[in-house]
Amino acid sequence: MKSPVNPRSILAALALAALPLAGCSQPAPPADNAPAVAGPPLATRAVMTGTEGPTLPACSSISRVKDGGTDVYWAPGETRAVKAKLPGAMKVSVCEATDDDAWFGIVFAAPGTDEDMCGVGRSISSAREYQGPCRWGWIRGGTVRLGA
Repeated sequence: MKSPVNPRSILAALALAALPLAGCSQPAPPADNAPAVAGPPLATRAVMTGTEGPTLPACSSISRVKDGGTDVYWAPGETRAVKAKLPGAMKVSVCEATDDDAWFGIVFAAPGTDEDMCGVGRSISSAREYQGPCRWGWIRGGTVRLGA
C-alpha cells in the first residue's frame, strides 16, 4: 500500500530546489563598487593612432602626467586591472580621447627608453591600433597636463 504524499514535504522540496535561483534575482553591484583584482582585465581596447588625419602626427599631444602620478588601464572605463603606474612629470603622447574626455588613450616609453622611438610624432596614412614598440594604455582625463 502506498503512503499518501504529504503536501508539506512537496513544498519543502520545491523551496530547496528554488534556493540556487534566489541569488540570480539580485542586481549586480555597480562597476565603481567592484574590487580591484590582479590578473587579466575584463575588457581591453587598443589605443588608436592617426585619428586626426594623414597630415598631423599620429598622436597629437605630448603631455606630462600631473603630480602624484596616474594608473594606466587596459580600456577606457576598465579600472579593475592596472596595466602600469606612471610617475608625476612623465612624458606621454595623447593619441585619442573618449567623446566626453573622461579617458585618454596614450603611448609612453618604458623607463630608461627613449620616447622618440615610439614613432608617434610622425604622420601615418590612416588611423590604426598602436602596435608598439612602446607601451600604450588608457588614463583618466585630468591626470595629465596637456601639451606640457
